Amino acid sequence: MARVVFLHPDLGIGGAERLVVDAAVALKSRGCSVQIWTAHHDPTHCFPETLDPDLPVVCVGDWLPTSVGGYLHALCAYLRMIYVAVYLIFFSGVEYDVIFCDQVSVCIPVLRLSRHRKKVLFYCHFPDQLLTQRTSALKKLYRAPIDWLEERTTGMADMILVNSQFTAGVFRETFLSLGGVQTDVLYPSLSTSTFDCPPTEEQGLQGLLPEGTSCTFLSLNRYERKKNLGLALEALTALRKSLPPGQRSGVHLVVAGGYDDRVTENVQHYVELKELAARLGLEGCVTFLRSPSDSLKVALLRGSTAVLYTPSREHFGIVPVEAMYCCCPVVAVNSGGPLESVADGETGFLCEPTAEAFSKAMERLLSEPQLRADMGQAGRRRVQDTFSLQAFSDQLHGYILRLTQ
Repeated sequence: MARVVFLHPDLGIGGAERLVVDAAVALKSRGCSVQIWTAHHDPTHCFPETLDPDLPVVCVGDWLPTSVGGYLHALCAYLRMIYVAVYLIFFSGVEYDVIFCDQVSVCIPVLRLSRHRKKVLFYCHFPDQLLTQRTSALKKLYRAPIDWLEERTTGMADMILVNSQFTAGVFRETFLSLGGVQTDVLYPSLSTSTFDCPPTEEQGLQGLLPEGTSCTFLSLNRYERKKNLGLALEALTALRKSLPPGQRSGVHLVVAGGYDDRVTENVQHYVELKELAARLGLEGCVTFLRSPSDSLKVALLRGSTAVLYTPSREHFGIVPVEAMYCCCPVVAVNSGGPLESVADGETGFLCEPTAEAFSKAMERLLSEPQLRADMGQAGRRRVQDTFSLQAFSDQLHGYILRLTQ
């Protein structure tokens, strides 16, 4: 029985956290001994599986700052993960065979200090250095050693997995010194148990949406600027202009996603989006939700005409997969992970990231109910065939066995 410890910076709610939790549950189902170590775990802001006593979550180092005066987020994240790794190796007494770490690779050299060298599997969601902009010379100077450390320490892993072919290509383009390193693709899976449960909040949608709503579009993403959520608002504006008044009044947009009041960008961007909606004259046409429950999210997916997935060059994105499993067509930007998850014209539409392109796809789904139904069924079949938890579990367990033999 393999003993696996997961190291993750912040066990909140997001795509990376969903993958880590699914991976832990998958390996546990295959008989592995599993623990998750993290620097932050809030029981009120996490996936429910992490509250299961049979899936131990160990939180250390949360007293360390996540930023200094709103700056140095990357440096603080590195220090927190180094602390977690040091605590695990030198003070915990935990025995393990494989460490599964993701997002922050700087802890890998610390893991190498173990008396009995253990295997390290690093899962690259996307190179961290590409997730931040260098808006000043000072920022470039600050990021230079961090970027160098990311590339250097990532290459120290015994095995590197990525979440899509797109990320594999970006990995090779970004980490030039790791050109000879093999990267295998392990697509994120969908843990369908949440989506298969009987609906508990669908009745609540009637009170959530304005009276007379006949068509709901859903944007589901964290409140981050890189997610380009404003595109959904602009697309709704363009759609409303193209519809006759009688039909226009029944169209509604729900913007829902992960929100953490500890994260300054979440707080700021939520306000920015509400201000944009007001400028576009969308009062009464948009509902903003922060960190909706799983059951409400499922109810929204089941009840929406389509999901609007607006990020460009997204490394994978689990939301389109969730939508397709719920028989909800996806309108997504034609770049990054959606090129691999969404079948254009079959399970949804891949569009240029413009309001006009998105609104045309939305209008077609609105006006062709049979197309919408066909796409929904095709999407569910695609998830069952390509992104099932069983396929994910088999592949991941195979990698663990390879590392421990």
